[in-house]
Amino acid sequence: MSRSAWRMWTGVRRASAAVVAAVAAALVLTACAGQEGPAASPAAPRQSAARDGTTAAPTPSTGSGKAAPAALDRSVPQRVAIPSLGVSSALEPLGQGGDGAMTTPKDPDLAGWYEPGPTPGSRGPAVIAGHVTWNGADAVFKKLKTMKAGDTVEVTREDGKTATFTVDRVEEYPKKEFPTLDVYKNIDHAGLRLITCGGDFDADRHYYPNNVTVFASMTGVSPG
Repeated sequence: MSRSAWRMWTGVRRASAAVVAAVAAALVLTACAGQEGPAASPAAPRQSAARDGTTAAPTPSTGSGKAAPAALDRSVPQRVAIPSLGVSSALEPLGQGGDGAMTTPKDPDLAGWYEPGPTPGSRGPAVIAGHVTWNGADAVFKKLKTMKAGDTVEVTREDGKTATFTVDRVEEYPKKEFPTLDVYKNIDHAGLRLITCGGDFDADRHYYPNNVTVFASMTGVSPG
């Protein structure tokens, strides 16, 4: 079965400029099992005009209220490590296909980062996505929903710096009720969103009904 048939759809819904100045493309995984599933949402995706979030507050803070390190310049992420899950993965760049949907990692053992959005470590909600299962086998983000507040995520960047993120919370949403603005609204610090599918797998439809989203904030930087 062709993996190219699998897509995640992205969408950006604009709110008042006073609320959201720049929103990263919103991602909802419609299929994570490596088997044919339902068609992706027809909602037309849009890219944010700002690639790394441009509205800053005087005193950036993380989701836990702690002072956040200064955001870094844009730099391509090379690898993501999640110590609590035993995950260490090179990162595939994910873009948009001809139909406007976000492409998914070609290798189920690898995670991917959404290139049109912020890079991990730069200001805004960077996105890393991965499959939960693939043709019945566990994939890179199989255990993502077991993460807890306080867990860490490390992203190694092309500039040699490693950005460390601390998990603020883990949420699971029905795909039909995905809170786009809450997940992808502009933020005043470097944030990270890890996304995969969730809920009980529907074998008849080859479909996961939910999305698991990990919210994390940058809490440290190892210099390159």
